[in-house]
Amino acid sequence: MSDPLPEKARDLLRQRKDLQDVYSHIQEELLRVEESLKTFSSSPNRLISEISTYLFQKKGKRIRPALLILCSKLLGYRGNEHIFMAALVEFIHTASLIHDDIIDNADFRRGRDSVHARWGPNISVLLGDYLYIRTIGLSQESAHPEVIRILTDVTARMIEGELTEYQMSGNLETAEQDYIDIIDKKTASLFSAACRIGAVLSGATPEKEHRLVEYGRNLGLAFQVTDDLLDFRGEEKQLGKPILADLSEGRITLPLIYALRNDGSESRKRLRSLLESKKLDPRSKGEILDIIKANGALDDGHRKAEAFSLRAREAVSGFPESTHREALSLLAEFILRRDS
Repeated sequence: MSDPLPEKARDLLRQRKDLQDVYSHIQEELLRVEESLKTFSSSPNRLISEISTYLFQKKGKRIRPALLILCSKLLGYRGNEHIFMAALVEFIHTASLIHDDIIDNADFRRGRDSVHARWGPNISVLLGDYLYIRTIGLSQESAHPEVIRILTDVTARMIEGELTEYQMSGNLETAEQDYIDIIDKKTASLFSAACRIGAVLSGATPEKEHRLVEYGRNLGLAFQVTDDLLDFRGEEKQLGKPILADLSEGRITLPLIYALRNDGSESRKRLRSLLESKKLDPRSKGEILDIIKANGALDDGHRKAEAFSLRAREAVSGFPESTHREALSLLAEFILRRDS
């Protein structure tokens, strides 16, 4: 399978220092998204405004808003609604993180207290609900009614993915396809929805819309697989959360699935024994980490992420050459290098 990332783009990739550099040419539009987030989250309710300020004052990667903007501009969009819709997509992402942290009892998010840790689960549930409902309410102002269906559908899919993951928690028989189905709904669905909205705003043909949706889906899958690999090989300071946090929360991610799929070796038997004991003290965590690093599971996982990244790049390779297409291709390559 040929790699559609041209040498010129590879040269640019080597010059990029972080993810945001890849889409630095739309920085002005992303700043407008930040302003929209502040405006849309303001409320007469002082607590809502206080938590919203806390949430949005520390910017994340803003990959989803960037995707929507890049896809719309790739297709020649000239209006302003892409800023509005990019903010709504980020609202949905933020709401999902708030609810995820409650379910996982996670105390940290992006290197600081999670909303759940700071304000408690009851307020966090309500704040997440508020952001979801606020998103759907605001989306009705769109000149493109189809985006309402896209946003409601993706919210439902994300919740389905979360429920399935919860049902499979701690299940050592989780198959690779089960895992892919979960991350497709939990993560990749919002990536592809952002790309689809960009296409809808631009009046894209069904064929072009399909290609961008496929790009977003495969990018999201590559992103999540890479994220799950970081749980085993990342640095706590960079991640903003403890190493093996997913394992502690009962998540069976791809590195574990690969490490467990052949139980013939003594190390794999030992790994299964450690996981079944559910005694995740520092010593057992260290042993689990050593086994997974030694048996090739992380390399297998990285190859899977590379395959998804390649499919994403292939999906946009047929569009005319432009700064925006180049950024989308670079983004699919760059996320494989993430350290947080």
